[in-house]
Amino acid sequence: MSDPTLFDLTGKVAVVTGGSRGIGRAICERLAQHGAKVVVSSRKLDACQEVVKGIEARGGTAIAAACNIGRKEELQALVDLAVKTWGTVDILVCNAAINPHFGPSASMPDDIFDKIMASNVKSNLWLSHMAAPHMERAGSGAVIIVSSIGGLRGSPVLGAYAISKAADMQLARNLACEWGPKNIRVNCIAPGLVRTDFARALWENPDIYQKRTRDTPLKRIGEPDEIAGAAVFLASAAGSFMTGQTMVIDGGVVAGAPAMDE
Repeated sequence: MSDPTLFDLTGKVAVVTGGSRGIGRAICERLAQHGAKVVVSSRKLDACQEVVKGIEARGGTAIAAACNIGRKEELQALVDLAVKTWGTVDILVCNAAINPHFGPSASMPDDIFDKIMASNVKSNLWLSHMAAPHMERAGSGAVIIVSSIGGLRGSPVLGAYAISKAADMQLARNLACEWGPKNIRVNCIAPGLVRTDFARALWENPDIYQKRTRDTPLKRIGEPDEIAGAAVFLASAAGSFMTGQTMVIDGGVVAGAPAMDE
Protein backbone atom coordinates (compact mmCIF):
# COMPACT_ATOMS: atom_id res chain seq x y z
CA MET A 1 0.00 0.00 0.00
CA SER A 2 1.15 3.54 -0.66
CA ASP A 3 2.03 5.79 2.27
CA PRO A 4 -0.63 8.54 2.42
CA THR A 5 1.81 10.85 4.24
CA LEU A 6 4.51 10.71 1.55
CA PHE A 7 3.51 14.07 0.03
CA ASP A 8 1.86 15.50 3.15
CA LEU A 9 3.06 19.00 4.08
CA THR A 10 0.67 19.57 6.98
CA GLY A 11 2.17 21.97 9.51
CA LYS A 12 5.03 23.03 7.25
CA VAL A 13 5.67 26.72 6.55
CA ALA A 14 6.62 27.69 3.01
CA VAL A 15 7.92 30.97 1.61
CA VAL A 16 7.60 31.40 -2.17
CA THR A 17 9.01 34.31 -4.18
CA GLY A 18 7.40 35.26 -7.47
CA GLY A 19 4.27 33.60 -6.20
CA SER A 20 1.58 35.79 -7.74
CA ARG A 21 1.53 34.26 -11.23
CA GLY A 22 2.81 31.52 -13.49
CA ILE A 23 4.95 28.76 -12.03
CA GLY A 24 5.21 30.48 -8.65
CA ARG A 25 1.46 30.75 -8.28
CA ALA A 26 0.99 27.10 -9.22
CA ILE A 27 3.60 26.10 -6.63
CA CYS A 28 1.88 28.17 -3.93
CA GLU A 29 -1.47 26.58 -4.71
CA ARG A 30 -0.13 23.02 -4.73
CA LEU A 31 1.93 23.43 -1.55
CA ALA A 32 -1.17 24.75 0.19
CA GLN A 33 -3.28 21.93 -1.22
CA HIS A 34 -0.87 19.46 0.40
CA GLY A 35 -1.17 21.18 3.77
CA ALA A 36 1.57 23.82 3.89
CA LYS A 37 1.02 27.32 5.22
CA VAL A 38 2.28 29.55 2.43
CA VAL A 39 3.72 33.06 2.31
CA VAL A 40 2.88 34.24 -1.20
CA SER A 41 5.23 37.02 -2.27
CA SER A 42 5.95 39.17 -5.29
CA ARG A 43 6.45 42.86 -5.99
CA LYS A 44 2.68 43.46 -6.26
CA LEU A 45 0.80 42.92 -3.01
CA ASP A 46 -2.66 42.99 -4.60
CA ALA A 47 -1.70 40.17 -6.99
CA CYS A 48 -0.44 38.10 -4.05
CA GLN A 49 -3.67 38.74 -2.17
CA GLU A 50 -5.65 37.33 -5.09
CA VAL A 51 -3.65 34.10 -4.86
CA VAL A 52 -4.22 33.97 -1.11
CA LYS A 53 -7.97 34.38 -1.60
CA GLY A 54 -8.01 31.46 -3.99
CA ILE A 55 -6.02 29.27 -1.60
CA GLU A 56 -8.29 30.15 1.33
CA ALA A 57 -11.40 29.49 -0.76
CA ARG A 58 -10.14 25.93 -1.22
CA GLY A 59 -9.51 25.47 2.49
CA GLY A 60 -5.81 26.29 2.53
CA THR A 61 -3.77 28.71 4.62
CA ALA A 62 -1.73 31.57 3.16
CA ILE A 63 -0.70 35.17 3.64
CA ALA A 64 0.49 37.76 1.13
CA ALA A 65 3.65 39.85 1.23
CA ALA A 66 5.19 42.37 -1.11
CA CYS A 67 8.87 41.76 -1.80
CA ASN A 68 11.40 43.00 -4.33
CA ILE A 69 14.06 40.29 -4.46
CA GLY A 70 16.71 42.85 -5.32
CA ARG A 71 16.38 44.46 -1.88
CA LYS A 72 18.01 42.55 0.92
CA GLU A 73 15.96 44.18 3.64
CA GLU A 74 12.72 43.10 1.94
CA LEU A 75 13.93 39.51 1.72
CA GLN A 76 14.70 39.55 5.43
CA ALA A 77 11.27 41.01 6.12
CA LEU A 78 9.74 38.12 4.19
CA VAL A 79 11.43 35.53 6.38
CA ASP A 80 10.64 37.55 9.51
CA LEU A 81 6.96 37.63 8.55
CA ALA A 82 6.82 33.86 8.16
CA VAL A 83 8.51 33.34 11.52
CA LYS A 84 6.35 35.93 13.28
CA THR A 85 3.17 34.42 11.83
CA TRP A 86 3.88 30.69 12.04
CA GLY A 87 7.10 30.28 14.01
CA THR A 88 9.54 29.02 11.40
CA VAL A 89 10.40 28.42 7.75
CA ASP A 90 10.46 24.80 6.58
CA ILE A 91 10.29 25.27 2.81
CA LEU A 92 11.81 28.01 0.70
CA VAL A 93 11.02 28.32 -3.00
CA CYS A 94 13.22 30.83 -4.82
CA ASN A 95 11.16 31.31 -7.95
CA ALA A 96 11.31 35.02 -8.74
CA ALA A 97 13.72 36.04 -11.51
CA ILE A 98 14.21 38.73 -14.12
CA ASN A 99 15.30 38.87 -17.74
CA PRO A 100 15.34 42.48 -18.96
CA HIS A 101 17.48 41.75 -22.03
CA PHE A 102 16.41 39.62 -25.01
CA GLY A 103 19.08 39.56 -27.68
CA PRO A 104 22.82 39.10 -28.26
CA SER A 105 25.00 39.59 -25.18
CA ALA A 106 27.21 42.07 -27.06
CA SER A 107 24.36 44.59 -27.04
CA MET A 108 23.64 44.20 -23.32
CA PRO A 109 24.73 47.06 -21.02
CA ASP A 110 26.97 46.13 -18.09
CA ASP A 111 24.44 47.29 -15.53
CA ILE A 112 21.80 44.96 -16.99
CA PHE A 113 24.14 41.98 -16.68
CA ASP A 114 24.85 42.92 -13.07
CA LYS A 115 21.14 43.29 -12.33
CA ILE A 116 20.33 39.87 -13.78
CA MET A 117 23.04 38.16 -11.74
CA ALA A 118 22.05 40.02 -8.57
CA SER A 119 18.35 39.22 -8.88
CA ASN A 120 18.62 35.67 -10.18
CA VAL A 121 21.56 34.40 -8.14
CA LYS A 122 22.62 36.64 -5.27
CA SER A 123 19.08 37.13 -4.00
CA ASN A 124 18.65 33.34 -3.83
CA LEU A 125 21.86 33.07 -1.81
CA TRP A 126 20.72 35.85 0.53
CA LEU A 127 17.27 34.38 1.08
CA SER A 128 18.62 30.86 1.59
CA HIS A 129 21.02 32.15 4.24
CA MET A 130 18.15 33.94 5.97
CA ALA A 131 15.91 30.86 6.05
CA ALA A 132 18.56 28.26 6.91
CA PRO A 133 18.91 29.04 10.65
CA HIS A 134 15.19 28.44 11.16
CA MET A 135 15.38 25.15 9.25
CA GLU A 136 18.38 24.10 11.32
CA ARG A 137 16.51 24.75 14.56
CA ALA A 138 13.58 22.72 13.24
CA GLY A 139 15.91 19.84 12.36
CA SER A 140 15.11 19.81 8.65
CA GLY A 141 14.28 21.98 5.67
CA ALA A 142 13.99 22.16 1.92
CA VAL A 143 15.22 24.92 -0.38
CA ILE A 144 13.99 24.80 -3.97
CA ILE A 145 15.47 27.09 -6.60
CA VAL A 146 13.57 27.44 -9.86
CA SER A 147 16.25 27.49 -12.53
CA SER A 148 15.75 26.78 -16.26
CA ILE A 149 16.98 24.50 -19.01
CA GLY A 150 18.60 27.71 -20.21
CA GLY A 151 21.27 26.86 -17.65
CA LEU A 152 22.05 23.68 -19.58
CA ARG A 153 22.04 25.08 -23.12
CA GLY A 154 23.59 27.98 -24.95
CA SER A 155 21.38 30.69 -26.41
CA PRO A 156 21.92 33.52 -28.90
CA VAL A 157 19.28 35.69 -27.19
CA LEU A 158 19.19 34.66 -23.51
CA GLY A 159 22.88 34.70 -22.66
CA ALA A 160 22.98 36.45 -19.27
CA TYR A 161 19.75 34.81 -18.14
CA ALA A 162 21.18 31.40 -19.06
CA ILE A 163 24.39 32.14 -17.17
CA SER A 164 22.39 33.08 -14.08
CA LYS A 165 20.36 29.90 -14.28
CA ALA A 166 23.49 27.75 -14.60
CA ALA A 167 24.81 29.54 -11.53
CA ASP A 168 21.62 28.66 -9.64
CA MET A 169 22.28 24.98 -10.30
CA GLN A 170 25.77 25.32 -8.86
CA LEU A 171 24.40 27.30 -5.93
CA ALA A 172 22.12 24.37 -5.11
CA ARG A 173 25.03 21.94 -5.26
CA ASN A 174 27.20 24.09 -3.01
CA LEU A 175 24.50 24.71 -0.41
CA ALA A 176 23.50 21.04 -0.46
CA CYS A 177 27.06 20.11 0.51
CA GLU A 178 27.25 22.80 3.19
CA TRP A 179 23.86 22.15 4.76
CA GLY A 180 23.39 18.40 4.27
CA PRO A 181 24.73 17.61 7.77
CA LYS A 182 21.99 19.88 9.13
CA ASN A 183 19.34 17.88 7.23
CA ILE A 184 18.60 20.83 4.94
CA ARG A 185 18.13 19.79 1.35
CA VAL A 186 18.72 22.13 -1.60
CA ASN A 187 17.60 21.34 -5.14
CA CYS A 188 16.76 23.03 -8.43
CA ILE A 189 13.88 22.66 -10.84
CA ALA A 190 14.78 23.43 -14.46
CA PRO A 191 11.63 24.00 -16.52
CA GLY A 192 11.60 24.17 -20.27
CA LEU A 193 9.35 26.62 -22.09
CA VAL A 194 6.19 27.10 -20.00
CA ARG A 195 3.13 29.17 -20.83
CA THR A 196 3.73 32.04 -18.40
CA ASP A 197 3.76 35.82 -18.69
CA PHE A 198 7.49 35.74 -17.98
CA ALA A 199 8.15 33.63 -21.09
CA ARG A 200 5.54 35.34 -23.25
CA ALA A 201 8.18 36.77 -25.63
CA LEU A 202 9.12 33.20 -26.50
CA TRP A 203 5.84 31.35 -26.80
CA GLU A 204 4.00 34.22 -28.49
CA ASN A 205 6.68 34.40 -31.20
CA PRO A 206 5.33 32.10 -33.97
CA ASP A 207 8.78 31.10 -35.22
CA ILE A 208 10.15 30.27 -31.77
CA TYR A 209 6.95 28.48 -30.77
CA GLN A 210 6.93 26.37 -33.93
CA LYS A 211 10.58 25.39 -33.55
CA ARG A 212 10.24 24.58 -29.87
CA THR A 213 7.16 22.41 -30.27
CA ARG A 214 8.77 20.69 -33.26
CA ASP A 215 11.94 19.94 -31.28
CA THR A 216 10.12 18.82 -28.12
CA PRO A 217 9.35 15.09 -27.93
CA LEU A 218 5.96 15.83 -26.33
CA LYS A 219 5.27 18.33 -29.16
CA ARG A 220 3.99 21.10 -26.91
CA ILE A 221 5.12 23.61 -24.30
CA GLY A 222 4.46 23.18 -20.61
CA GLU A 223 1.81 24.60 -18.30
CA PRO A 224 2.63 26.12 -14.89
CA ASP A 225 0.90 23.39 -12.91
CA GLU A 226 3.09 20.78 -14.56
CA ILE A 227 6.06 22.22 -12.67
CA ALA A 228 4.35 22.54 -9.30
CA GLY A 229 4.28 18.81 -8.55
CA ALA A 230 8.07 18.72 -8.54
CA ALA A 231 8.12 21.36 -5.81
CA VAL A 232 5.73 19.28 -3.70
CA PHE A 233 7.99 16.25 -4.19
CA LEU A 234 11.14 18.14 -3.25
CA ALA A 235 9.52 19.75 -0.21
CA SER A 236 7.98 16.56 1.17
CA ALA A 237 9.07 13.24 2.62
CA ALA A 238 8.93 11.83 -0.90
CA GLY A 239 12.13 13.75 -1.72
CA SER A 240 13.88 13.24 1.62
CA PHE A 241 17.02 11.63 0.13
CA MET A 242 17.41 14.05 -2.77
CA THR A 243 19.72 17.04 -2.53
CA GLY A 244 22.10 18.98 -4.75
CA GLN A 245 20.21 17.96 -7.87
CA THR A 246 18.47 19.65 -10.79
CA MET A 247 15.16 18.22 -11.96
CA VAL A 248 14.62 18.94 -15.65
CA ILE A 249 10.95 19.28 -16.63
CA ASP A 250 10.89 20.24 -20.28
CA GLY A 251 8.83 17.79 -22.29
CA GLY A 252 12.02 16.03 -23.38
CA VAL A 253 13.86 18.96 -25.00
CA VAL A 254 17.22 18.34 -23.35
CA ALA A 255 16.96 14.58 -23.84
CA GLY A 256 16.26 14.79 -27.58
CA ALA A 257 18.06 16.10 -30.61
CA PRO A 258 16.53 18.88 -32.77
CA ALA A 259 14.19 17.61 -35.45
CA MET A 260 15.69 17.15 -38.90
CA ASP A 261 14.55 19.76 -41.38
CA GLU A 262 12.84 18.23 -44.37
